[in-house]
Parts: sequence; C-alpha cells; structure tokens
Amino acid sequence: MNELYLQALKKWSDDVKKTIQMEDLPEETINTWGNWDEEIQASLENGVEQEQLIKLHQQGEELQRHLSDSSKELIRADYANHVLPPLPYAYDALEPYISEEIMRLHHLVHHQAYVNGLNKAEEEIYYRNHEPDMLRHWLREQAFNGSGHLLHSVFWKNMTPYSSKVPSKQIEQWINRDFGSFAHFKEGFTNVAKSVQGPGWAALLYDPVNHRLVIESIEKHQQNHLVSMIPLLVLDMWEHAYYLQYKTEKADYVEAWWNIVDWEDVNNRLLRAMNIRD
Repeated sequence: MNELYLQALKKWSDDVKKTIQMEDLPEETINTWGNWDEEIQASLENGVEQEQLIKLHQQGEELQRHLSDSSKELIRADYANHVLPPLPYAYDALEPYISEEIMRLHHLVHHQAYVNGLNKAEEEIYYRNHEPDMLRHWLREQAFNGSGHLLHSVFWKNMTPYSSKVPSKQIEQWINRDFGSFAHFKEGFTNVAKSVQGPGWAALLYDPVNHRLVIESIEKHQQNHLVSMIPLLVLDMWEHAYYLQYKTEKADYVEAWWNIVDWEDVNNRLLRAMNIRD
C-alpha cells in the first residue's frame, strides 16, 4: 500500500516538474521541489515508514501552496491592473452634440466605476479561492464590468469633433454591400438604438464566422450579445450618456451623435478585425 502511494506521489512530483519547466519560478521553490522529489525516489528504492510517508504528503501539499502563490505572482501583471484610458480629445470637444458636463461625468465617474469593478472581480477570481456560489458572483461581475470597460473604450474613440459625417474606404463598401446603402444602415442602426429599453447599447459588429456586418442591441453591457462578434461602432444608450442634456428625448441624442462619428476609427477597426493591412 505504501509503495502504491509513493508511486502516486512520484507521479504528482513529475507533474510539478512539468509546471516548473513551463514557468519561471523562484529558485527557492525549485529547490524545495528537488529535495522533495529526491526523498520520494529514495523512499521508493529503500522503503518508507508510515510516519515518513505522512511527512512526504505534507511536504507535497506545502509545495503545492508555494507553486500556487508563485503562479499568481507571475500572472498578477496581467490581471486586476486596468486603468481608465484618457479621452482622445478635450471634454468639451464634442459640443454642442454632447456637453462637457456629460463627458466629464460619463468618463471620470461611470467608466472609472467599470474599471474599478473589473479590477476587483479579477482580483477575486484569479488571486483568491472561492466556493462555487461566490465564484459565480465574481464571474458575473467580471462580465458586466469588463464589457462595460471595453465598450466605453471603443465608444470614446468612435467619436471625434472632426467627423466626416459619412463612411469611406472599406467600411463604406461593406455597409453598402450588407445594408444596401449608408442611408439604409443609418436608419436601421438608429431604430435599434431607439428600441433599447433601459440600460444598453446599439452596436455595429463584425461577424468573423460569416464575414459580414451585424447590427444588434446589447442589454446592459454583456447580455443578448452574439458570441465572437467584434465591435466596430457602438452607441451608449444608458441614460447617464445623454439625460443631463437631452432629458427623455432619446431620439434627439441619437440623431445628434451621427455628427461626431469617427468613420476613420470604425474603418480601422474593420481592417483589424479582418486582419487586413493597407
């Protein structure tokens, strides 16, 4: 029985070796594993008492904790470090279509809240251990805040005070191909935006599976969203995006927004989504 358990420990040690080979772990952790592995090998060759077997098991559990902590430190730079991106223009640059007051509140308060929420969710998911119920909570928080952060980051760059008002280049060709004309696309997108009930977005997306453009509404930031779709042009229809200026006149906000769409940015997003280079 002891030999079978030692063989199981040895297999576990070999799995640890693979992890060490794949990751740049601290020398102390590598040495700890090496000493443990040597003791297991010696026990397999010379036999082991029950007390020593228990000690080997405890050493293995302690090593596993060290490996887990080391791995978390290695990935820490990639998670829970999101920051609020700066706007590519001044807060008053989009007036009269979107007021400076709205832009400041929207960017500095609402977008910042999504960044904070995403960092907190990632901290809990990737650096903490939770029971399934609590893990599901933080996964939902990651989806909500992460999608909010992504969509707002696209939204700011989708706008410019120097809008051409109409699309050009590849995005114009694709709009004409998939929707018949820019006028038809604009009407369809506007209707989707006005149809959003409560918090949500209107979005023009690239479908990488069928190689076409798609219009959809996104509930909140992440619900009713087609999987794998890449956002090209998004319009925030949450009330905080327009209410201070347009009150309940949501249609007026949508119509005004068309005057500040950055079609160059939308075109560049299409090219990246298609992996096309000029």
